[in-house]
Amino acid sequence: MTKAIRVHRHGGPEELRWEEVELGQPGPGEALVRHTAIGLNFIDVYHRTGLYSVPSLPFIPGLEGAGVVEAVGEGVTEVKPGDRVAYAAVPMGAYAEARLMPAHRLLVLPETVSDQQAPAMMLQGMTVQYLLRRTFRVQAGQTILIHAAAGGVGLILCQWAKHLGATVIGTVGSAEKAELAKAHGCDHPILYREEDFVARVKDITGGQGVPVVYDSVGKDTFMKSLDCLQPLGMMVSFGQSSGSVGAFDPGILSAKGSLFLTRPVLMTYTAKREDLVSTAQDLFDVVGKGAVKIEVNQTYALKDAEQAHRDLEGRKTTGSTVLLP
Repeated sequence: MTKAIRVHRHGGPEELRWEEVELGQPGPGEALVRHTAIGLNFIDVYHRTGLYSVPSLPFIPGLEGAGVVEAVGEGVTEVKPGDRVAYAAVPMGAYAEARLMPAHRLLVLPETVSDQQAPAMMLQGMTVQYLLRRTFRVQAGQTILIHAAAGGVGLILCQWAKHLGATVIGTVGSAEKAELAKAHGCDHPILYREEDFVARVKDITGGQGVPVVYDSVGKDTFMKSLDCLQPLGMMVSFGQSSGSVGAFDPGILSAKGSLFLTRPVLMTYTAKREDLVSTAQDLFDVVGKGAVKIEVNQTYALKDAEQAHRDLEGRKTTGSTVLLP
């Protein structure tokens, strides 16, 4: 037996229950991982509420964790007992003291990455890697717009984009978050509650707009984000913390300048083992060089996941948060 957070029905943070669960031995292709830290991400909220579907109820949430391999099943070659590993992948089940995990989704951690840094960077950092290097390949000299610039993904996006030579515009919700974003590479933080971010983007870019918008907010920012784009610009909608966008007429894209719209997810970009490994290696490289600093700004005991979710949804957190078993 081991302890884990389980959700028996969709709903609010109060549906996160701390319970004992069965933990078997690893089967073929599996590894038993004893967690040292677990990542907290907004996708966990989507699974809890039912906005994103889950295979069945009850379920253990969480897609990101780090720990030590205790045992492996038949045919496993990717990891061995004693390895420090991390993952950001399906199947769900990270909110547990220990779990079984498909070995081919595990990545051995370099010494430059700590146990707490790992789950604070795998899902968010690999998301940033594909956003900046594959979805829209940011080039030196470009000016880009990042929403929620002081969030976990936002802070990594700002740093990595700055490392690539981009000028970064970012929206934030408070003066404190503006300072945090600025300290992490955001050249032009915009307080969206006080300023019209479309007007500010046009002002900063001399009326041209930006070639790409990275938007994890969704409903509250989607349409105005399109107005920030240059002709042939790309709207990268990769989250919906304010709610889903809803029905959308693609004719709007042509009217606003033959724009591109994409709704990418990490699981597609890392579906193949070779893509997973190369994405992680790119992340490990920029973190190892100090170009991207991973800071854990909040920690909670795993059993207190309910409070962690309340704070995340209440926008009381900044940067990355981890749960400790």
